[in-house]
Amino acid sequence: METNDQRYLVQQNKIADGDKKPPVFAKVMRGKDGKFEGVSFIKNKEKATIMTVAEAQEVIDWAAGKKSNAKEYATKVICLGQ
Repeated sequence: METNDQRYLVQQNKIADGDKKPPVFAKVMRGKDGKFEGVSFIKNKEKATIMTVAEAQEVIDWAAGKKSNAKEYATKVICLGQ
């Protein structure tokens, strides 16, 4: 039996802010059927969605395609303990 390797977060920093402001983290929104619907970025790391690498990539792709100002942000996948 295969288990999902869920230990990743998606972190986003505004490039213009440099290291002055803390990063935000992805909270995934899913419908009643579990289908991916979107993402909101929140400051609270403990409430962020823990996900697999594939789910994290889905979040990054969604953010790049849906956010008009996506190029202003550095979005990356980090391990849970980072």
